[in-house]
Amino acid sequence: MDLKQYQIVLVNLDPTIGSEMKKTRPCAIISPNEMNKYLQTIVIAPMTSNSKSYPTRVPVKYNKTKGWIVLDQIRTIDRQRIVKILDKLSEKEIYEVKAVIHETYVA
Repeated sequence: MDLKQYQIVLVNLDPTIGSEMKKTRPCAIISPNEMNKYLQTIVIAPMTSNSKSYPTRVPVKYNKTKGWIVLDQIRTIDRQRIVKILDKLSEKEIYEVKAVIHETYVA
């Protein structure tokens, strides 16, 4: 599977512990293409359709469904957890993801 940064992929996140997001759900790939090409692990941010507006959550729309990318739950997964590629983020969504990551983790 050719995985690219900012694709939306279906990921089996179980088993989880505590407050980690559970189930098989869409996730946005955060790791850069160079890493995705050579490493067995992928950095993702899970997505949810049920959220309040938090500063670490980016609204997205894919497959006619509104949801949020949950950037406060970024995690590294083995690529075996990825079930299939679903879609990709829009340019506007990518810009917002980058801005929130920068504000949250870099600034």
